[in-house]
Amino acid sequence: MHRYSFILTRPLQFLPVVFGVSLITFILVRLIPGDPARVLLGARATPTAIANIRAQYGLDEPLWLQYFYFLRNLLHGEMGTSIVYKIDVLRLIATRIEPTLALVVASVVLSILIAVPLAALAARHQGRPIDHVIRIVSTFGIGFPPFWLGLMLIILLAVTVPIFPVSGYGDTLFQKLAHLFLPALTIALSLSTVLLRSLRAAMVDWLKSDVATAARARGVPESVVFWRHVLPNSIAPSINLLAVNIGWLIGGTVVIESIFALPGMGQLLVRAIFSRDYMVVQGVAMVFACATVMVNFLADIATVAADPRVKL
Repeated sequence: MHRYSFILTRPLQFLPVVFGVSLITFILVRLIPGDPARVLLGARATPTAIANIRAQYGLDEPLWLQYFYFLRNLLHGEMGTSIVYKIDVLRLIATRIEPTLALVVASVVLSILIAVPLAALAARHQGRPIDHVIRIVSTFGIGFPPFWLGLMLIILLAVTVPIFPVSGYGDTLFQKLAHLFLPALTIALSLSTVLLRSLRAAMVDWLKSDVATAARARGVPESVVFWRHVLPNSIAPSINLLAVNIGWLIGGTVVIESIFALPGMGQLLVRAIFSRDYMVVQGVAMVFACATVMVNFLADIATVAADPRVKL
């Protein structure tokens, strides 16, 4: 069977995952204390006004029927209407996708730019002081929570030395890149530590492999052995690790966007939770879930492409 045949069957396996996410999200959202109608109308709202709002948004229906309507709308490409913003949830999410997508892409790029050179440096100098320093720094980096790193970067690079903006997103391309750098660096410093350790371990193994030994025996320079044989073979095992952590990164944007006041989906999710905007919470959660599933699917394809020995 062709090694890419999983592309035809894998999407079918994602359907139960998406269904499970929709069910769990629906249940958890309903467990949030508070009434969306009362939050929307205020503490002095009359029972009649609250009942009208609940009827308008179907909140007075049984939970199983509300979930049925949610699934029906989802199959038709709809996610309902926001209780707070009074617009279609998909339209609302579409206005917030760009900052979140830009943040994720920038974070991944910065993570790779940090992890690959440091992993290569540590692997090529295994057992030497530079290797120990990189390993110790990466170990400590895993323990630093992203919100703390974000606050420290704001104090250092936006307040003490005002190089980058403290918060916001900007209007022009240059302004957007400037506003994205600190939040992307915050995520990259956390993500690169995990990626660095995995890459270094794989590179050390491949430096001792028969492939590298045979290349050295043919008189191939050590630098060529590393960049032509060791690095390409070391990347494949790290692709899935990166994909898993991108899934974590997508969820982590909720915290980072709140710290840096980025008008993305993470900030929208936080505000929707506090305002009990059920439809928005469900919509953002579904988009995050589908994005995570898609990233893992693309990672599987990249893994098979990078290593012909892998079969999924």
